[in-house]
Parts: sequence; structure tokens; C-alpha cells
Amino acid sequence: MTFSYKHLMRAAAAIVSAAALALSAACGSGNGSGSASASSDSSDITQQTVQPGKLTIATGDPAYEPWVMNDKPESGEGYEAAVAYAVAEKMGFKKSDVVWTRTTFDTAIAPGAKDWDMNIQQFGVTQERKKAVDFTSSYYNDSQAIIVKKNGKYADAKSLNDLKDATIGAMVGTEGYKYAKKIKSDVQTFNDDAAVAQALDANQIDALVTSTVECVYMVQSEQVKDAEVVGRVAGSTDPNGMGIVLPKDSKLTSAASKAVDELQSDGTLQKLQDKWLAEYTTDLAELK
Repeated sequence: MTFSYKHLMRAAAAIVSAAALALSAACGSGNGSGSASASSDSSDITQQTVQPGKLTIATGDPAYEPWVMNDKPESGEGYEAAVAYAVAEKMGFKKSDVVWTRTTFDTAIAPGAKDWDMNIQQFGVTQERKKAVDFTSSYYNDSQAIIVKKNGKYADAKSLNDLKDATIGAMVGTEGYKYAKKIKSDVQTFNDDAAVAQALDANQIDALVTSTVECVYMVQSEQVKDAEVVGRVAGSTDPNGMGIVLPKDSKLTSAASKAVDELQSDGTLQKLQDKWLAEYTTDLAELK
């Protein structure tokens, strides 16, 4: 009986000791790994992206000039493409680390998980949108303008009141739509600027309202044939501007916004605007 009792006690002690060692090893391993991971995550912003080490940036499909030249954001040509690479560099990413993808405008600012880190396609910063996504500081403050047909009945419009009887179109949810509603209450809405341009080109509407840069490009590129920018809407410069969109509560928001602020402070944004946008924003009459 004595032998049996000692045998059992030794066996029990061995089991307890082994269990304690295993638990200690597991806890030590877990804490060490977690601490290293946390340390890495907190100290290296490039490892907090959807693809660690890469920065996935989304834009429209297609992406229009002068925001993106030739629908090729990877070229870095066009105002938004250039801004995206400048922001990426400030955040510690090389140009080769940037991965481009495409999304629609609406899905980008809808609530929910995203498979990209940032999205840039002329998103106006609004309080309503901030409920679903994050924004950086503004990288451009655009105004709104109006396009009509050169041979149409509103070609000689000199004021917003001259357009009160026109059939006006705008992209739903945009600053253009907001200002179109100030001209008249019943505005025809479209899902994107390309659809609005097609409607004006086909004489389904008399005028369209969208960002000044986009208006000038639509006319220059003949998206709307025989058209003209009749003028810029007075007082329509957006004080909140356009911001880069990030998923809600993204770990990158602070760094991305800081990057935009630095590009503003050091004059880079102004230089890029002078290079890519100057010809789209000057010599337009104001409509009051």
C-alpha cells in the first residue's frame, strides 16, 4: 500500500509539473508573440494595410481626366493620381508598393468592410458620409459649373434665374445636385457624370451641373458635343473640399490626413494643381 501511495503521488506530481510547464510555455509564447506583433503594428504603418507592405488605393472605373490621365492611375499622371502617390510616399510607401483597384462612387462611401486602404475619386467631405467612412483633410476645394448646348435655348444664360425653366440634370448625392436644387426643385438625377453627359448630349436635358473641372473636361473631350460651360455657380466653392476616403476607424486615417496636411503646407498640392488643373478653372463667368 505504501508503494502504491508513493507511486500515485509521484505520478500526480509529474502530471501537475508537466501541465504547469506546458501552460507556462504557452503563456510565454503567446505573450511574446502578441507583444512583438503589437509592437510591430504600432510602430510600422506599412504593416497595417489590407496587404501588409502594400498600399491598396481605389479610384473610379473609369477614372477621368484631369484627375487621372488616360484612365491609368498607376502612371501617376493627373491630379488625383499624383496626389495619391505623394500621400503614399509621405506615409512611408514606395511607388512600387502602391496597388490600384477600382470601385464605384456609391459603394466606396457605403457602410461596411472594404478591400482597399484608401479611395480617391472626388469625394466631397460631408458629415453624413463621415458616419460610414473616414476622410483625410481636403486635397482640393472645387466649385460647381453648368454646361449647356451652344445652340440650345439657354446658351445665353447670364444668371441662375435664366435657367429656372430648364430641365437640369446632376449626379445624385453630389455637390452638383445640391446646387442644381437651388436653381429649381425638380432635378433629374443620374448615377454618374458620364450618364449626365450622355443625357445632355442626347438633348434629354437642357443643362447639367457638376464640378467645374469636370465640366471643362466634358466640353474639351466632347463628351457633350457642341457644348459650352456657360459659367461657374457663384459661391459654390466647397469649404469642406475633397478628401481621400478610408474605411471607418481605419488605423491609417491619422497618417494619411497628416500626409495631406504636410503636402498642403510645403506647397506640393498647389504645384500639382498648377500642373494638372489650372486650364480647367480659369476664365469662367460667374452665375449668380
